[in-house]
Amino acid sequence: MPEAKTQDHDVSFPGKACTINAFVAEPEEGGPRPAVIVVQEWWGLNANIKDIARRLARERYVAVAPDLYSRQGHKVATDPNTAGQLMSGLKKEDGIEDLKTTVDWIGQQKRTSGQKVGIIGFCMGGSYAMLLPCESNRISAAAPFYGEIPSDDKIRNLGCSIFYAYGENDGWIQRKDVDRLAADLKKFDKSGEVKIYAGCSHGFFNDTRPDVYNAAAAKDGWTRALKLFSENL
Repeated sequence: MPEAKTQDHDVSFPGKACTINAFVAEPEEGGPRPAVIVVQEWWGLNANIKDIARRLARERYVAVAPDLYSRQGHKVATDPNTAGQLMSGLKKEDGIEDLKTTVDWIGQQKRTSGQKVGIIGFCMGGSYAMLLPCESNRISAAAPFYGEIPSDDKIRNLGCSIFYAYGENDGWIQRKDVDRLAADLKKFDKSGEVKIYAGCSHGFFNDTRPDVYNAAAAKDGWTRALKLFSENL
């Protein structure tokens, strides 16, 4: 099937603490479609995350990328120091709350009302893409890329199938925690796959960062994420 023509636009909706901005990309052709939430890296809602949303729209999903720095003035970082400050300024419970509000908003839109919702995230966003389906039963598929691994008690409550991608040379996420996730999926009889990419570093999916980007691993991870969404959304 050929890729869909897409359209995109910025939206905003009320959050518990502030107005949440978001970027939406969707197929041009009408009709109900499942949604996929795209969660940003620590840089913020930048051009790379918007490009990923457009890629999902070409696969016929309504992609919604909420700005998790909305509470901090909708900032976007271009250097690690600023990115680290922004990420540190976002309380995990606030990020989860804003993502739950995003799920609510998706459910109120005509095109996605009653449709299933998936989530994909990278780096900081990978942590949220892993945690949200442990705290909400409204997520039907999750594809976290190199995010933090929740506690066993959280994973016990995982409510959907996942694809977790990890680079073996990741300097942020510890391999022992990734191995624990793989073991927990079996122990708690959860549906999911943990894929470890040889020779890859943290951020290997980000094609705007030649220092860490790995084209082959990124292509494989994308294919597996799309397969997950196709089977569950």
